[in-house]
Amino acid sequence: MLRTFVAILLLLHGLIHLMGFAKAFGFAEIDAITSRISKPLGLAWLAAAAQCTASSIMLFFGRSNWWMMAIPAIVLSQLLIIPHWQDARFGTIANLVVLVAIVLSWGNWQFERKFRQDVRHELDRQRSMQPDLVTAADLAGLPPPVQRYLRACGVVGRPRVMNMRVEFDGEMREKGKDFFPFHSLQYNCYDNYSRLFFMTGTMKGIQVPGYHRYAAQQASMDIRLFGLFPVAKRSGEVMDNTETVTLFNDMCLMAPATLIDPRIGWEPLDSLSAKAIFINGPITISAILYFNAEGMLVNFVSKDRTEVNINKQIPFSTPIHSWQEIDGRQVLKEGDGVWHYPDGAFVYGKFRLKRIAYNVSQ
Repeated sequence: MLRTFVAILLLLHGLIHLMGFAKAFGFAEIDAITSRISKPLGLAWLAAAAQCTASSIMLFFGRSNWWMMAIPAIVLSQLLIIPHWQDARFGTIANLVVLVAIVLSWGNWQFERKFRQDVRHELDRQRSMQPDLVTAADLAGLPPPVQRYLRACGVVGRPRVMNMRVEFDGEMREKGKDFFPFHSLQYNCYDNYSRLFFMTGTMKGIQVPGYHRYAAQQASMDIRLFGLFPVAKRSGEVMDNTETVTLFNDMCLMAPATLIDPRIGWEPLDSLSAKAIFINGPITISAILYFNAEGMLVNFVSKDRTEVNINKQIPFSTPIHSWQEIDGRQVLKEGDGVWHYPDGAFVYGKFRLKRIAYNVSQ
């Protein structure tokens, strides 16, 4: 894996710099360095070793800002190499490799920064809001299976959901391709319906981040290799409708308390299913929700989502495999994303909930 390789390279590079420190203070005979090193310069070699080691540890533990420590490390390293070029010139190769890794990591960090800025804007806007409690009366107009679901999830007597923060691990793929692992972080707000979803996929050891943004009834998708090189970018009416389905799917599976929203219309079907008509500004989508005898949601099916890779509207579903209790609420544990092509169902995504929190401020 690229991250592990660079972390090990930085660690070894740092250890090598200890040779200059040891020679300056006479702690060891270092034949590989033939020229004299003064004690002040020996301390500089020690500082470079410490910075390389610190940035290596940060990178190994997944700190996205590791490059901030690595920049002064390789600058100092190169300044120390130049006067000892004959003995230390090969250290320049390591510095160049690390420099490339710094540029690529900076690209990922800069790309994710836009997502973080959007999140701060949405959460700051909600900061003064105080949600009321959900009451039994709020459920009165819903179809019976939806009422049972909300009670089973434990929403009555708890604050209305203004926003949520969710983290997933899982695997995704396109048709005809293998699964690749991903990790995602998203924030959804429900007073004005926004969904900010940042995903990092790992393909052949290389991280490929993507940002799905939905706000003010408009959606966009931007996927970039290392956050720098465009892979896929889409927006427009098709994306707006598609991501509206995704937003409503999140509401049904992960924030059922939001289903009391008067902007949702309901059509009872039978004791274990109901049709929802969700309206957000000029966009209207619908879905059928299926429940089991215990009242829990087992599937969500919509025909209003477009498979953007083939640019066709085909049935979409999210069967739920298991639920879990977190802070007294029943929430999704594992589920799939499924496209129903004419030649059969295709699981394009497997999702495992890692963390979820409601009405967050950061």
